[in-house]
Amino acid sequence: MVLRRTRLFVPSIVIVLIGLAACGGQRSKSVAVAPGSPSKTQPVRANEEHACISNRLVRENRFIQQRSALGGPNSRCGAFRPYVVSAVDSGRVQLRPKATLRCPMVPAVDRWVSEVVIPASIRHLGSPVTALKVAASYSCRNRNSKAFTKLSEHGLANALDVSAFDLADGRRVTVLKGWRRGSRKEAAFLRAVHKSACRHFTTVLGPNADRYHQDHFHFDLARHNAKNNYRYCR
Repeated sequence: MVLRRTRLFVPSIVIVLIGLAACGGQRSKSVAVAPGSPSKTQPVRANEEHACISNRLVRENRFIQQRSALGGPNSRCGAFRPYVVSAVDSGRVQLRPKATLRCPMVPAVDRWVSEVVIPASIRHLGSPVTALKVAASYSCRNRNSKAFTKLSEHGLANALDVSAFDLADGRRVTVLKGWRRGSRKEAAFLRAVHKSACRHFTTVLGPNADRYHQDHFHFDLARHNAKNNYRYCR
């Protein structure tokens, strides 16, 4: 995959955002969200997505395919032109199952894998990561799948949950076991990829965040303030 690392410029706008970081995996039951068009309730996000697409920051190939819009006029969920991603780092690291992500998330995931995950796996485990176990990507639901909470970033295809890492030598490192009950090398690897993810995502959550993230890492590109320069990493 060829990614141009052009930095996006979005004017600082003070707005009320409907929904910040999402949490939880695919096993949780979905909770319906209130109606409303994503393009109307998330104008800055829509601008970011359109800019990413128009600047061709993501190039389609056999691992990354653009699909039709998600959501609809009666849903706050969705994305204008999301991508279905089966692998990143030029196809060397698979996503299992495939992840459905909005345009800005695709280069963020690719950079995190190529610049952080693979070097950390070689350094700490002696073998490169070849696949990520995807616990969740797009899912139209509220935070933690709880009623009366804000819209999840998963509902905007703006989040990815990862529960395990498969290595070239056949080993699998899971967040659930490796974070606290794995070997010293597994724990060091997981902490390295979690901590360094804060350079690539605006929200990073893991087992120390809360009870909803004991078995996976959550990554998203939520806007936590108007200038989009605040990072929430736990």
